[in-house]
Amino acid sequence: MGDSQWRGENLSEMKDLTGLRTESETETRSESKTGLKPGTEAETGDGAEKNVSKEVSRVPLWKFILPSVSGILFFMVPVRYDGGWTLPVKILANLISQRIGEFLPILCAAIVTVSGFLTVVLPCCRRYLESHPALKRTFSPSTIWKVIRVLGTVFILLTYFGIGDGNPVLKYIVSSDTGAFILSDLLCSLVIIFLIASFLLPLLLNFGLPEFIGALMTRVMRPLFSIPGRAAVDALTSWIGDGTLGVMLSVTQYEQGYYSKREAATITTTFSAVSITFAIIVLSQVDLLEYFGLYYLLICLVGFVCAMIVPRIPPLSLKKDEYLVAGKAMGEDIPPQYRSLTEYGLALAKRKIASGKGFGEFLLGGLGNAMDMCFGVLPVVMCIGTVSLIIANYTPVFDYLGAPFRPLLEFLQVPQAAEASKTMVVGFCDMFIPSIIAAETIQTEMTRFIVATISVTQLIYLSEIGGLILGSKIPINIFELFVIFLERTLISLMIIVPVAHLVF
Repeated sequence: MGDSQWRGENLSEMKDLTGLRTESETETRSESKTGLKPGTEAETGDGAEKNVSKEVSRVPLWKFILPSVSGILFFMVPVRYDGGWTLPVKILANLISQRIGEFLPILCAAIVTVSGFLTVVLPCCRRYLESHPALKRTFSPSTIWKVIRVLGTVFILLTYFGIGDGNPVLKYIVSSDTGAFILSDLLCSLVIIFLIASFLLPLLLNFGLPEFIGALMTRVMRPLFSIPGRAAVDALTSWIGDGTLGVMLSVTQYEQGYYSKREAATITTTFSAVSITFAIIVLSQVDLLEYFGLYYLLICLVGFVCAMIVPRIPPLSLKKDEYLVAGKAMGEDIPPQYRSLTEYGLALAKRKIASGKGFGEFLLGGLGNAMDMCFGVLPVVMCIGTVSLIIANYTPVFDYLGAPFRPLLEFLQVPQAAEASKTMVVGFCDMFIPSIIAAETIQTEMTRFIVATISVTQLIYLSEIGGLILGSKIPINIFELFVIFLERTLISLMIIVPVAHLVF
């Protein structure tokens, strides 16, 4: 990411200026005094262990159970509502949207405009920025991200005010399948989810649940997927809940120092799946809903295989295990004083709770997350999403990029291989476009099924998940995202096509 390096380098300065140093900086300072490796003092020093054990023993179990169960229920457990299954967080988002839906477009336009304006103006006021590190962190990205934010601002103002409908150039920006779609269908949903999740994600993060799950799942997640056990929480949030929430969860943990650069890039590009609801919408678009059971089993199978293979090959395998904040990563081994993984996990969870600073930290963290996501990510999604949809809808670029897939599809004996090849790469812009093209141009059920399944297993699309990743501090660029997208496409084809031949 263009601005991730700057942010990492200035994080320590920011904490010095605000006086809000996190637990990790305290651990890092203590390392220089005691000679202990950060994150291992509880296992290596008898005196330190006794002090930590005393503090941890005073933490009641309900402080872990109550908020963690609340977070799980809110973000992960589907409930029956209004004739269908959904998540409580979605219900809350829908209720808010119904109340203030008519104001959401102008709210999004205002947020993106303020972001673009302050990104241009504030860097000129160096003294002011130095005295307000939170503003410096949010509104002083690198040059490329300044340009993207400014373009996002221009696009959203043109779209909101309907400027350029009759202009031969501007009409491509503001049309209903480009800029207007990004604003009304995507940003208006994202802004509510960002605001809700920013204040409620701490239920999953700040009360020991990742530490507890991490201790239980490390022996599974690390050997299979080369990521920490705590990433199981992110994966469940994405698969059961929503990929956007999973990305937010992973970005937050990366910024707090729990994931390395490689781990954060792997988790967000491998486990940020779409919800079951969206998967149903994709399959219904190609009129094959009767195959949903097989369809979703295939999605899970391909997701599992991709999660085992893709992190072990470039570009993900080339990412370094460096942390944005040192000293917070959880150890992989169980200390000898613990008799089981459960006991160790509970101890880690209580230690996390004991290190918290109370309700004020909860609110400050939520406010910071909301600020970063709204002002940092929404302009990126508006710019990159609009440009990618313009390319997909009004140019033959993706037809050309998909052409190399035609020989492979013909070799795999996929009917209407020429038409199917045009859908193989266009999903990089938006996951829904391949199924729309398939519904309009492909008559063979088998091929429509293949296209619909692959469009979901490709996972990375710029209009949402890809845009969120690019707008975050995770160090991965658009070229690397495209390479990962192609890798997932090839792996998906090798699994989905043989199964389709057996079924159709």
